[in-house]
Amino acid sequence: MEFFKTSSLYSLNKSTYVNLRWIAYIGQLIAILVVQFFLKYNFYYFICILIVFFGILTNLFLYFKVKNNQLNNYFSSIFLSFDILQLGVLFFFTGGITNPFVFLIIVPAVFSSQYLHFLSSIILVLIITTILIFITFYYYELPHPNDFHFHVPNFYLYAIPISIIIGLFFLVYFGFKFGEESRIRKKAYDKIQELMARESELLSLGAQAAANAHSLGTPLSTILLTVTEMQKDFGDNEKIKKDLDLLATQSKRCREILKKLSLNPNIKDEFLNINLPISDYINEIVRSYQEISKKVFIIDLKKYKNPINTNKSVEIIYGLRNFIGNANKFSKQKIEISIISDDIKTKIIIEDDGPGFPKDLIDKDKLGEPYIRTVDQQNISKYGLGLGTFIGKTLLEKNLATISFNNSLETGGAKVSITWKNSDLKSI
Repeated sequence: MEFFKTSSLYSLNKSTYVNLRWIAYIGQLIAILVVQFFLKYNFYYFICILIVFFGILTNLFLYFKVKNNQLNNYFSSIFLSFDILQLGVLFFFTGGITNPFVFLIIVPAVFSSQYLHFLSSIILVLIITTILIFITFYYYELPHPNDFHFHVPNFYLYAIPISIIIGLFFLVYFGFKFGEESRIRKKAYDKIQELMARESELLSLGAQAAANAHSLGTPLSTILLTVTEMQKDFGDNEKIKKDLDLLATQSKRCREILKKLSLNPNIKDEFLNINLPISDYINEIVRSYQEISKKVFIIDLKKYKNPINTNKSVEIIYGLRNFIGNANKFSKQKIEISIISDDIKTKIIIEDDGPGFPKDLIDKDKLGEPYIRTVDQQNISKYGLGLGTFIGKTLLEKNLATISFNNSLETGGAKVSITWKNSDLKSI
């Protein structure tokens, strides 16, 4: 059942696959016609043409009758199995294992290993191996001139399928590994795009909220003015006075909230400025975590000698927020953030007093890769799959930063170092 469940997760692009099959069939036809009519070597060319013609019919069926742009794992495996069998029959009539083009039989399995489920590749490998063994012992002679007979020693003849099978296993394994890594990274990058789209949407909503706040200012002022006048007229009535005081208080509170949302240039809000030093971004991010966390944040600016203004980047803010958020999540009591800069570079060091990065991931240099698991069973539920670290690292590296991961000798917890060349920081 697992094989069928994966059909929706792995697929081949129909147009690419159809085009590759056209190239294969045209090449097969040219080879058959050249050998028969140009070189004039006698063999069962008519049967071979029929085999190729049948393959062309399946390709026409695939092109015109199958409407899906993506062939799922199940149907892709069926068509690739047919391609292998079709090549196997051709080689059976044209020299078997002695045919110089016999290595082409491994192409469908290598193709499958990158795009389809591993079980599909295993099935194709088994089919290819069976065919190679069969055509090693049973086949019609390789087309040749009448006065020449091609013979090779048995040890050489048997070495050909062995070498092809070894190459097949090697290529399929690495094809699968590269394909799996590509799928994992694509999934992680899609997650980044989703987060960035959400962040942009929030920024857009913020702008809309500010615009609406500006529009609501006038009616709110009218309400407050009306309430003030009513207080003058009905101030002696204790029952009404209490309600009017409540209306006035709540109106003033609404006005303060709208003032914070407003984009009025007279209202000071430095974080809306597009040209700020890194320290301002850090302060704003830390302030947002201090509102929801009881842990102590320490920002060290003693070595921050050369502040450089840079354009506000959602990606930089989100990347820094990811690492500071991780430090807040894993720390016991405090998070230390040091900002260091000189004439050449600017560096941010984020340290916490938590359990630190898993030793097995640091030793294998796996940190920053998506969908990884530590063997540390004690904290495995906290560590997750490393997606947050991957997102933070990718977003900051995209903005010319260099990231390194260690465990702090001072606090014993995790240590993340983010470094920019000053020239790069200015160009962002």
